[in-house]
Amino acid sequence: MNQAPAAVSHARESALVTERPPAELYLNRYLSLLDFNFRVLELAVDSRVPPLERLRFLCISCSNLDEFFEIRVAGLKQAAQLANPQPGADGRTPAETLALVAERAHALVAQQYRILNEVLIPQLQAEGIRFVRRSDMGADQKGWLQHYFRTALLPVLSPLGLDPAHPFPRILNKSLNFIAALSGKDAFGRNIAHAIVQAPRALPRLIRLPREIPGTGANDFVFLSSIIHACVDELFPGMTVDGCYQFRVTRNADLLVDEEEAEDLLEVLEDELSQRNWGSSVRLEVAHNCPESLVSYLSEELGLAPADVYRCNGPVNLMRLIAIPDQVDRPELKYPPFAPRLPHWAEGDLFAAIRRQDRLLQHPYESFAPVLELLRAAARDPCVLAIKQTLYRTGADSPVVAALAAAARAGKEVTVVIELRARFDEAENIELAETLQEKGAHIVYGVVGYKTHAKMLLIVRREEGRLRQYAHLGTGNYHPRTALAYADYGLFTADAAICADVHAIFLQLTGLGKVSRLERLLQSPFTLSKSLLEKIEREAGNAADGRPARIIAKMNALVEPQMIRALYVASQSGVQIELIVRGMCSLRPGVPGLSDNIRVRSVLGRFLEHHRAFYFENGGEPELWLSSADWMERNLFRRVEIAFPIDNPELRRRLIADLEAYVADRVQSWVLTDNGSYLSPPRDRDDPSVQQRFLQTLARG
Repeated sequence: MNQAPAAVSHARESALVTERPPAELYLNRYLSLLDFNFRVLELAVDSRVPPLERLRFLCISCSNLDEFFEIRVAGLKQAAQLANPQPGADGRTPAETLALVAERAHALVAQQYRILNEVLIPQLQAEGIRFVRRSDMGADQKGWLQHYFRTALLPVLSPLGLDPAHPFPRILNKSLNFIAALSGKDAFGRNIAHAIVQAPRALPRLIRLPREIPGTGANDFVFLSSIIHACVDELFPGMTVDGCYQFRVTRNADLLVDEEEAEDLLEVLEDELSQRNWGSSVRLEVAHNCPESLVSYLSEELGLAPADVYRCNGPVNLMRLIAIPDQVDRPELKYPPFAPRLPHWAEGDLFAAIRRQDRLLQHPYESFAPVLELLRAAARDPCVLAIKQTLYRTGADSPVVAALAAAARAGKEVTVVIELRARFDEAENIELAETLQEKGAHIVYGVVGYKTHAKMLLIVRREEGRLRQYAHLGTGNYHPRTALAYADYGLFTADAAICADVHAIFLQLTGLGKVSRLERLLQSPFTLSKSLLEKIEREAGNAADGRPARIIAKMNALVEPQMIRALYVASQSGVQIELIVRGMCSLRPGVPGLSDNIRVRSVLGRFLEHHRAFYFENGGEPELWLSSADWMERNLFRRVEIAFPIDNPELRRRLIADLEAYVADRVQSWVLTDNGSYLSPPRDRDDPSVQQRFLQTLARG
């Protein structure tokens, strides 16, 4: 193999960094993540997407924005408050980035409500799906609304008048609240100017109007906020409600756990979870018509600046609209259903099929059932002695957990490495850990300071007087539900070297021994980054020597500075580089003299592009790796991740063809330009997208 000398590579890298200031090398990762949500919004107005699915994409962009504020903006605010805040890779300080984020986020929110009010609501209304406004209601509908308020809402609402004896209440993270402006005196003769009404989370945010009400359609809905607005005066008898305005507060939801000091990580996480809803305020969403005096009052009470206030021309939590596609029985307004294909090799003895050769599943086009069946077969097979598995996101009621519990009950040695710190799934993971422990499984919470993000399953079986190991390695979680919506790969193998590596990693995670030398797998935080950099340098050396040199890398995010610099150097050496990056990308493609040979595209569609795949031409001897890791600092240095090779020539050719299909896609690919903007795909193309091609060739056989 031809390798570029390290000294030459580092010299090129040094020249590159000194010739150009950092701001010209890197796009800001936070702005890049916001831009991703602008791309998602484009699907909400794409006429090729069924109407109810367009509504889903709007909701997805809103959900993504919530998490962006809860984690990213919250972290930026904390960094900006440090005595000596460090600039990011793009040269901007946290405060400078916060200012740009606020500007872009305000534009995103304005676009979300424009699409809701000017595009989606009229389109859905044309299909007989209405969000009925109070001003459009007839007398019978208004009568029902008042009855509903008195019987279903009034008994559970507790308005809080604000005076010296009743200070501003604690506001739950992302909860629906109202501020009411009042005049007149209460029962005790007090002048109360303001009151807060908190809507309990148990109340539905969307209510279907009964069909029997005259003038009501089969799919007529009313927002909870509309009902409360219409009847809010009943909460303050004898007083005048001069105005009522909904608002919502987003708080820092990142868990702060000192793992070094924690004696019991599960117990500490349980305590921390109880405080997640009460972190520091980072955003205020408020009705667009709320008076400035009330907005200022709320901002002051919450400790927020004017830039942190987002006015909403509609419900303050658009994510609640995600319930509509499931409640409306109109299949023609949704994506056509499909059944993932069960490969022919998975219809018999799975152990025998895997022994014959490596097997590959491509979700969601191919069924997740073989993974579940392998676990179930292992649970009931008397020849199986042990099962080891990592779980990151799966759900406590998952059939994966049920199969592991059955195996433990059957006397197998079941060891499960559960990542308790999987963000926003901590509570579920605590529950499943306790469930499995009760069934007799050995539970490990991973390594202090490093999240276990690798997706691995190892089965030890006695065959013909000796022990044989079987492994499943994946790019996605062991979650049957997301396997229907996320594009991922899973490899089954009985290769002795790969299985030995998987076993060695499990020993690391459970026994906390020293790093073992792995023969076939790459692992972070030890060898993954170093090995990828060496492979990129090798391509640069091959290009310089006139040998075939090409890189195709598909991932969810590319922000790690060393990887970006290595790709720039490879581009300058003549390597043709195709990057398929769904979300954050800090690399600037197509910059003359810097990244002329790099092209970046973001593929978005019906399914979430989730897998990570890395192709290296290697002078005519191609290498193909699948991985659980994105090219981010956290994945490469602060997590336990793996990358695994595809050695079977047939499977490798299939995966290379898959990557080429992504590169060739012109229907659902957004192309990143050298100035950081994305070019949208033309909407008048009728040829199938890359996801449609996979549906045609895989799911439909």
